[in-house]
Amino acid sequence: MEKPDLSALRIERDDEFKTYNRQRTYKKILWIGIPIIILIVLIIAFSSISSTREVRVGTVALLTKSQSQTVLSATGYVVAERQASVASKATGRLEYLGVEEGDKVKKGQIIGRLENADIAASLDLARANLEQARAESTETALEFNRQEQLLATGSTTRSAFESSQARYLSLSAAVKSAQAAVKSAEVALENTFIRAPFDGTVLTKHADVGEIVAPFASSASSRAAIVDLADMSSLEVEADVSESNIQRVVVGHPCEIILDAYPSVRYEGAVKKIVPTADRSRATVLTKVAFKNIDQNVLPEMSARINFLQMDTTKVSAQSDSTVAVPNAALVMKDGNQIVFIVSENQAMLASVVTGRKLGGLTEVIEGVRVGQKVVLSPPSNLKDGDRIKITE
Repeated sequence: MEKPDLSALRIERDDEFKTYNRQRTYKKILWIGIPIIILIVLIIAFSSISSTREVRVGTVALLTKSQSQTVLSATGYVVAERQASVASKATGRLEYLGVEEGDKVKKGQIIGRLENADIAASLDLARANLEQARAESTETALEFNRQEQLLATGSTTRSAFESSQARYLSLSAAVKSAQAAVKSAEVALENTFIRAPFDGTVLTKHADVGEIVAPFASSASSRAAIVDLADMSSLEVEADVSESNIQRVVVGHPCEIILDAYPSVRYEGAVKKIVPTADRSRATVLTKVAFKNIDQNVLPEMSARINFLQMDTTKVSAQSDSTVAVPNAALVMKDGNQIVFIVSENQAMLASVVTGRKLGGLTEVIEGVRVGQKVVLSPPSNLKDGDRIKITE
């Protein structure tokens, strides 16, 4: 009997062994290669980060003619030099109020009236008493004259003459007293009328018809002032100037007034007065600036910025309408030339510039930069053209 051929059932160990070894080799390469690749990436990233410099930046600005002539700036508020809280001298109920906010009034115009029927009646009584006193005085004057003539001829006694004279003098004094009473009643009646003390505009109304008005507002339910009135032609700006800069301001100094409500409008002005005292809490000196030209847009209590300009106005007219300027901290000297570092795609690009006048914290640049460009402030001494930078606040 033939033996079966088992060679077909033989397992080829050599192919499996080769495949196994190949897989092990690949795994070793991955375990060793991946950390090396990660390490290389980290080294490259770290070297890139370490070479980036942190810097502060500023902006190339465009200054107007007046801004380029500014030697000092301050802030303040518009106020009326001539302003009053109009009140009544009498106490009573407000019967009439003829104005509202914004109304213009003339000096002496009646803007309000208190109830005054009782005072008017008192005036009528005083006038009647005056007429009666005058009539009685006239009668006694005639009698005194007759007694004086009779005494001269001896037709009356000295006693009758003196009695007539005393009555005459008494009634003459009564006439003067009645005149004074009439005057007092007229003044009391006039005090019930509230008149405008000057030409102006009503800013605020404090009382309404029916409310009690008292000169000093003796109770919470009474009003002192009826309206606030201001002469709009006397508007000026009160600005607080730092003590350290007040020596740069003199009376007559030309100014530019810019209202926060209308930032595009420039008003011409001049220093009117420097108040001779300082505010110790704020270390400032109050400076009053008068408007040279004013319009209806200027209102009391508006906030304003004051630019104190150069005294020599001839230079202003000779200069261009605008000036390009950079912060002083952006300028550095290199090889005898003024340079700045312009920020471009997170890189510092060196640029030579031609500078002009110093304008406070800025310097005029005639050529080399454009308005709106970012420049590096206080650049490090080892900063080079093309270095990568990171902008910090």
